[in-house]
Amino acid sequence: MPVDVVTAVLLGALLHATWNALVHAASDKFLDTVLVVGGAGALTACWLPFAPAPAVESWPYLAASILIHVGYFTFVAFCYRNAELSFVYPLMRGSAPALSALAVALLLNESPSLGGWIGVLLVSCGVILLAGDSSRSGSFRLTPTALALGNAGVIVMYTLVDGVGARLSGHAFSYTGWMFLLTAVPLLVALFARRGLQATRHVRLNWARGLMGGACTLGSYGLALWAMTRAPIALVAALRETSVVFAMLIAAGVLREQISGLRYLSILAVGAGAIAIKIA
Repeated sequence: MPVDVVTAVLLGALLHATWNALVHAASDKFLDTVLVVGGAGALTACWLPFAPAPAVESWPYLAASILIHVGYFTFVAFCYRNAELSFVYPLMRGSAPALSALAVALLLNESPSLGGWIGVLLVSCGVILLAGDSSRSGSFRLTPTALALGNAGVIVMYTLVDGVGARLSGHAFSYTGWMFLLTAVPLLVALFARRGLQATRHVRLNWARGLMGGACTLGSYGLALWAMTRAPIALVAALRETSVVFAMLIAAGVLREQISGLRYLSILAVGAGAIAIKIA
């Protein structure tokens, strides 16, 4: 894989971990999650008028993707309410490839290769270690754990839907832009309907934070799409799973979370397992 592609994918992984850290650090997770999505929508609105429209064949997938992403971002906000970034993020991102492999094996009767099963085992062991470490420290919460694993399933859904939709669209960046813009609309409507003046005041005071988070979201996805035009998709997707390591470093260095040696080991196991599944 060319050096520029590797650099782009690693930067994208860092950006993804960064916007999640921004949401986690917020006092109101739902407000800032919607703020980030709104920032991404505002940025895409600046260039979408100059981009070709996605092909009609992709519209049903785009509609499904918007609904799924509304659920995804809602899950993100709830996941971070009572749990640490170094716990929830690896569960969400690392479990998704393992769930995909298991779903394909059970539903389509397509068994992963030996490397794929090794990856599933590594992810499973990493998740068990994460849960065990949290239980030992007294920080384990069932609700955030269930939400994180549920959101991993949502990630599987939007990955499959967008994989087909982007190909049918004829213009992956346009498809992605419309997805972000139209996902922002129902989330913003729901936010202002529920919060009113509080939401207005929050947006006015923190709009720069929303634009920064939105830029991270768009940059992460855009860099991944660009890299997939220059290198094998499986290798790009695997390298992108290094985001769990970046999240761990941000949690320890910026958010000052106390990460035990066992949690470091579990996060590395989840990351390694996810990469093994994507490469297999």
